[in-house]
Amino acid sequence: MPVFIAMIMILVILPLAFFFVLLAGEAGTSARGRRTVDRPDEPYPPAPPPLDPAEQELRMRYARGEIDREEFLQRRIDLER
Repeated sequence: MPVFIAMIMILVILPLAFFFVLLAGEAGTSARGRRTVDRPDEPYPPAPPPLDPAEQELRMRYARGEIDREEFLQRRIDLER
């Protein structure tokens, strides 16, 4: 009989403990799934700056195969000056 009571207690206590641990874990996350407890006001990282139109055109020409790698690298260096 004591074994039966112990088994019933385990079957009741373990799911309850799991449920409370699950609830405690969900309480610390926001809607985006990110923890807000550690860094509540941390913004998203800034977006990279847009490419210069000349550099965009250079990359497109390189991607299309109109210029080779050496010409691409040389023109990119020239644009940075």
